[in-house]
Amino acid sequence: MLREIHIQNYAVIDNLTVEFGQGLNLLSGETGSGKSILVDALGLALGGRTSAEVIRTGEDRALVTAVFSAEGKPPWADWLEEYGVAAGDDGELILRRELQAGGRSRMLVNDQPVTLAAVRTLARRVVEMHGQNEHVSLFARDAQLGLLDQFAGVSAELETVRTLHTRRRELEQELDGLSHNEQERLRTLDLLAFQVRELEKAELQPGEDAQLEEERRILSNLEKIRTAAATAFVELYEDEGAAIARVAAAARQLDELRRYDASVASEIEPLAAARAALEDVAAFLRNYVGKLEANPARLEEIEDRLALIDRLKRKYGTSLEDILAYAAEVRQNLASLEHADERREAVRKDLAKAAAEYRKAAETLSEKRREAARRMVKLVREELAQLGMEKTRMEIHFERAAEGQGGALGIDEIEFRISPNVGEDLRPMEKIASGGEISRLMLALKTVVGQARVGRGSRGARSADVTFIFDEVDAGVGGRVAESVGQRLKRLARDAQVLCVTHLAQIACFADRHFYVEKSARSNRTVTTIKPLANEKERAEELARMLSGSQITDSVLKHAASMLRQAAG
Repeated sequence: MLREIHIQNYAVIDNLTVEFGQGLNLLSGETGSGKSILVDALGLALGGRTSAEVIRTGEDRALVTAVFSAEGKPPWADWLEEYGVAAGDDGELILRRELQAGGRSRMLVNDQPVTLAAVRTLARRVVEMHGQNEHVSLFARDAQLGLLDQFAGVSAELETVRTLHTRRRELEQELDGLSHNEQERLRTLDLLAFQVRELEKAELQPGEDAQLEEERRILSNLEKIRTAAATAFVELYEDEGAAIARVAAAARQLDELRRYDASVASEIEPLAAARAALEDVAAFLRNYVGKLEANPARLEEIEDRLALIDRLKRKYGTSLEDILAYAAEVRQNLASLEHADERREAVRKDLAKAAAEYRKAAETLSEKRREAARRMVKLVREELAQLGMEKTRMEIHFERAAEGQGGALGIDEIEFRISPNVGEDLRPMEKIASGGEISRLMLALKTVVGQARVGRGSRGARSADVTFIFDEVDAGVGGRVAESVGQRLKRLARDAQVLCVTHLAQIACFADRHFYVEKSARSNRTVTTIKPLANEKERAEELARMLSGSQITDSVLKHAASMLRQAAG
């Protein structure tokens, strides 16, 4: 929902802030007062094209800021994530456009610079503008298809088609990969087979390199190790005054001492334990020295093995664990390539099945769309008749994708075609309809679609979805037709925020919020201001002005008040 717009130095606006709300927000005022300037300024904030000529005379820049808010997950959340823009406070979306006198322009979203092209894709998520000089999203075929699907209530069928299309596409890509460049596959097969043979022949074991390094260190330093072990054995056991002998002598003296002083008895056992521990070490050293023997052949074997492991590390990984993991991966890839023919055949069968399932689901969706299109055209024509376009003919033209084709939205390409004048052929809307006709057609479509959704008990999100802006919806209408336009705008505003510029009291009386746009002179400068009409008296006076101009009589005021009461009822 468009919550607020702030405009500085744009055309005849010097400094203006307008706050909008849910429902129907309506702007009225004298001809030439600048009602459409606000819509134009909003278009600037939404990435629209402009020139430095719109900057207020005597100023060096124009600034427009639009603030949007939403309940629940906002429709711009995915866009923010895609473009790496941080979310605003309380989930707000703040669009700020600065235009400088030299023609330079700066676009910010939540105070972060963004390209105009990116903002235009964002704008389609939050605003739909309908006017003579605005891009009308209804011209896009996808938008037309989306409206039809909303009316038809085929979200479940559409989701099934999307899922099956994804499955079919995945299988197509896998089959393409399996079939692409057979020579390359054979070269890869030979390479992987060689790598598997090399790694399997090496018979590598986890931790083997560390064990070999330890064994090599021992064999390479055998004499030093033998000398150290033998010397330690002699010091402990064989030499005169060896440690074990001296501990034994100390034990005998303690035993003698115990005969005279019983308090030393507790020290005899630890000394005995120490002697036993020394004897165990001496026994180990005796056996250890006995096992030590030079083995040049084993040392050479270890050197060769470690050299092989180092070579494999340079080719396949920095550690044995990396090499073993790579070997497992290579075996898997080799098996996949060796069985590519079988897999290719299996994928072909799966693809044929998936394509058939997709086509069946897409045809079911297409039939529901066609049946809904007939009902939709009938209802839209009835709405258009109430909007002063009773001569308008309409059809929804279908083209079906060929067998094996179709996308995530199914096999249908549709186009809304109209003929607003008797005797004219049905043609695409963008080639035949005026801005006012497009606005009323959109109003009729949105009314019909909204009624269908309400009938299914699915009102959908309120103003969080989109803000509809109508600048010329009342072009060329009046009287009963104008009242009908107002009723439909009011109905559309139940489920979405609507901003409408009008000069007809029959439409203005339905507003939830009414703003009066006025142009005046201030300090020899023309200034446009916008005033919210805060009460029924002010609204009645504005309706009376719209009905009769500057000569407002009591009877016109009474009629205006009556219009407000009827619209509220």
